Amino acid sequence: MDYPKEIGGLRWRKTSSLKPINVGEANARKERGEEEEEELLSPAARLFHEPNFNVYIIAILGCKTRIDPDLVRAKLPHTLLKHPRFSSLQVPVEGGKEEKQLKWVPSAVNLDNHVIVPPEIDQSTFAGDADAGKKFVEDYISDLTKTKIDGSKQPLWDLHLLNVRTSEPDAEAVGVFRIHHSLGDGVSLTSLLLACTRQIADPDALPTIPTPRKKKEEGLLAGRGRNGGVLGRGFWRAVVAVWTAAVLMWNTAVDVAAFLLTAIWVEDTKTPLKGPHGVEFLPRRFVWKSMSLDDFKLVKNAMNATINDVALGATQAGLSRYLNRKYVNAGGSENDGEQNNSLPAGSIRLRSTLLVNVRPGPGIQAMADMMEKDTEVKWGNWIGFILLPFTIGIRDDPLDYVRQAKAVVDRKKRSLEALFTFSIAEFVLKLFGTRRSNALSHRIITRTTLCFTNLVGPLEEIGYYGHPLAFLAPSSFNQPHGLMINFQSCVDKMTVVLSVDESTIPDPHQLCDDIVHSLELIKNAVISSHGLSQS
Repeated sequence: MDYPKEIGGLRWRKTSSLKPINVGEANARKERGEEEEEELLSPAARLFHEPNFNVYIIAILGCKTRIDPDLVRAKLPHTLLKHPRFSSLQVPVEGGKEEKQLKWVPSAVNLDNHVIVPPEIDQSTFAGDADAGKKFVEDYISDLTKTKIDGSKQPLWDLHLLNVRTSEPDAEAVGVFRIHHSLGDGVSLTSLLLACTRQIADPDALPTIPTPRKKKEEGLLAGRGRNGGVLGRGFWRAVVAVWTAAVLMWNTAVDVAAFLLTAIWVEDTKTPLKGPHGVEFLPRRFVWKSMSLDDFKLVKNAMNATINDVALGATQAGLSRYLNRKYVNAGGSENDGEQNNSLPAGSIRLRSTLLVNVRPGPGIQAMADMMEKDTEVKWGNWIGFILLPFTIGIRDDPLDYVRQAKAVVDRKKRSLEALFTFSIAEFVLKLFGTRRSNALSHRIITRTTLCFTNLVGPLEEIGYYGHPLAFLAPSSFNQPHGLMINFQSCVDKMTVVLSVDESTIPDPHQLCDDIVHSLELIKNAVISSHGLSQS
């Protein structure tokens, strides 16, 4: 496996004092010479080994203290490596079918190859420049996207520990997980990583993740129920059920038709945000910025929306602002595009591909039980597509972006689009094989503009192996998009993360700032229109 050897004039080497460690029950059985049943990779996992879909997940952990590599190495065998996917090779099946098949083979893990520590970082190099440390980390991660891990020689993950102070508040060091997508979907992997953390206030307690509350029955059903008695409530309940089913069927049919039309010929408008053909083979740059989660909650409560609605609305506003500036500059104007509308005449078709795990992912408690008690958990990549349209335009009222986002999301909630698109992809995969299924997925994604996700994080201050976290920033690379936008909450912060191809978006920090500034405008508009206090 190759790693970046030099960044910004600084060279590093692996420390010679760190010895190989054999971990896990699978390793013990292997040493005793006992046979271990070898499991084939699922078709979805094999899909992520196709050359144009070789996706890696990146998780950036900002720590409030310097990271102790020896402590991390001591904890890994008792937590993460308890999961068989993190201590297994992916080896080709001999005499398999014409299509390349892989199997999971339990293996001894040499942590020297997985815990990477650049020891020669001189903090004085960054003295007097608050952004220099963050630039170093960005460059380091960007170089990681130029390399890959050989799954036939070692498990497909690694952890890079960078004791570099960044410009993020309280961030004294950064840990960077790189995990191949064949090991699992993003939600499950995030749950697994969080299951390795504990609350700072209670070192024995797992983090608490908020769960969405079910809304009480409202409107027609509730009103009729009060006056119509038991029989009336039953009648109106049946009416609502029939109407809900009809809306669900209609929305699903429309969404599946849009999915199929996209596979055939419908494509997003060519804009400065849309990556070129083959963008999945280009290196990526990751930029991120943290905002106050209270600002999202203020807008959410005032507009009877969700945090996801607010994140999507701020993203639509930020993309509109960014694109408007690009078209202004293309016209040779000195205006920065904040006031005048310079977007092309007519509507811009701009969609996000939202990948959804159609099988509920294992929670943090289930992951913790698996690592502590050797219990089994459901695992794998069960992924469906949702095509999420973005509204691009310059609005006089910033709150319109959130209203439009809420309308789109509410409609998507009344659709089985993800389940049906998963079923279509699964049907193609079983009938025609991995290559045809990959071709379908790749065709859909490349005809859209970006990927968007929003993940819910812990409510309390947490620590990763005793290191308090300042922020959490997940993303991915090698996907067939020039832009990926992730939102991740963690205690009182919301971090927006951009994964970009710099040939498509040469100024990712500007785009990130546009999204952050758009949230500020939306918050100020809510305060002004609702007469709220800024406190």
